[in-house]
Amino acid sequence: MGSKLSLLAFDLGASNGRAIVGRYDGERLDLVEVHKFPNGPENIHSHLYWNILDLFAQIKTGLVKACNAVDGKIDSMAIDTWGVDYGLLDANDTLLSNPYHYRDKRTDGLLEEIYSRISAEEVYANTGIQFMQINTLVQLYAERRWRPWVLDNAKSLLFIPDLLNFFLTGQKYNEYTISSTSQLLHPSAHTWVEQIFKALEVPADLMQPLVFPGAVIGTVTELIKAETGIGWDLPVIAVGSHDTASAVVAVPFTDRENSVYISSGTWSLLGVELETPVINEHSRRENFTNEGGVGKTIRFLKNISGLWLIQECRRIWQRDGLDLAWDQISRAAEQAPLKALIDPDDPRFLNPDNMPEAIAAYCRETNQDIPENYGEMARCVYESLAASYQKTITRLEVMIGRRIETIHMVGGGIQAEILCQYTANATNRKVVTGPIEATAMGNMLGQLMAKGEINSLGEGRDLIRRSVALKTYLPQ
Repeated sequence: MGSKLSLLAFDLGASNGRAIVGRYDGERLDLVEVHKFPNGPENIHSHLYWNILDLFAQIKTGLVKACNAVDGKIDSMAIDTWGVDYGLLDANDTLLSNPYHYRDKRTDGLLEEIYSRISAEEVYANTGIQFMQINTLVQLYAERRWRPWVLDNAKSLLFIPDLLNFFLTGQKYNEYTISSTSQLLHPSAHTWVEQIFKALEVPADLMQPLVFPGAVIGTVTELIKAETGIGWDLPVIAVGSHDTASAVVAVPFTDRENSVYISSGTWSLLGVELETPVINEHSRRENFTNEGGVGKTIRFLKNISGLWLIQECRRIWQRDGLDLAWDQISRAAEQAPLKALIDPDDPRFLNPDNMPEAIAAYCRETNQDIPENYGEMARCVYESLAASYQKTITRLEVMIGRRIETIHMVGGGIQAEILCQYTANATNRKVVTGPIEATAMGNMLGQLMAKGEINSLGEGRDLIRRSVALKTYLPQ
């Protein structure tokens, strides 16, 4: 350790994307956001797509702003995004269509069709991934079902960060952590599961060679250098390109064995970091997932619908003329009575047209009082998420055979302090929060590993503790 470096992380989420410069002095990592832009689905004739070309344009804009923000040069860059979604390229490496958004309804009702081709037990035994209709496995079956001509002309599948890295460097890889979200990869052998592709009638040769965090994918092309004014060979690094994988790298564990993490944002990812996957009938029934982590670790976790619920409520309230700041919503929730609890993972909440109406309908059908205003609705959502965390931790403890003492919450969702406190209350455990920018910091730790500045996850987490202030919530 000891070099002074400028690192660039592009962190693309389901609602926005950001370019963040990290200044590393050998002891601390300080962040500066240099570019922020909206992201989200484009609805075209009732189908949801990502605007991938705009995302690429925003990355180039972020490159220019990052270069202008540092003295000297950017030493490396890396991209992380959400999981499961992908782009398909033809034999000439031309993008065949805009990538679908994982909430698109074309996968509705297809899980049962897939089970008739290959059993859930066989898929889980070979991948260890929980069943969700958003998974790449289901999306590829939807391609075969609804537009087979696209698959017939496809030669390469690149997950979203892989695709953007290809645009930047011309190199085609599937990064390990993002690939593990697909439900197509064996978690121990690190190979694609041929029998799943065969059952879905999807060609396995679509998949690219795996690259692991810490590898250099390539340098930006001469065209990108000319467009952005970069005058040097800028390395593009493979990090935990699944945003949760990078977020977990930055969890400042002090007792990893007896702690869980919650990466809190649009989704809540709750789990533990393990050396080997947990794949058995119990974990399959509980629908826990084994995703790849940095250092070839396993993120044994549960995907829980997170702040998506309150984000969608706020969107509807704004549409209806009630323009609420987040702190207003939190204060109103604290003062409101708790009238009902919902199951955040009920399928009706995946992509409803009107989230408050969907919540009210759930309460009505379950014979609970219906929240009457935004404070009561927000209280219902936050308390329901905390209750879901408690149930998940209890089930997790049984599967790993030990007591969880501490919850580490990271990510933008920890700015909702009401959720952090409700989590401590519901679980009767200490909650430690921070860093907010876990994903970007984990992305940068991956870059530092590639450069040999840090040699282990433990060293990286020591760096995080030196760089950010943590906050503790105790049960009340």
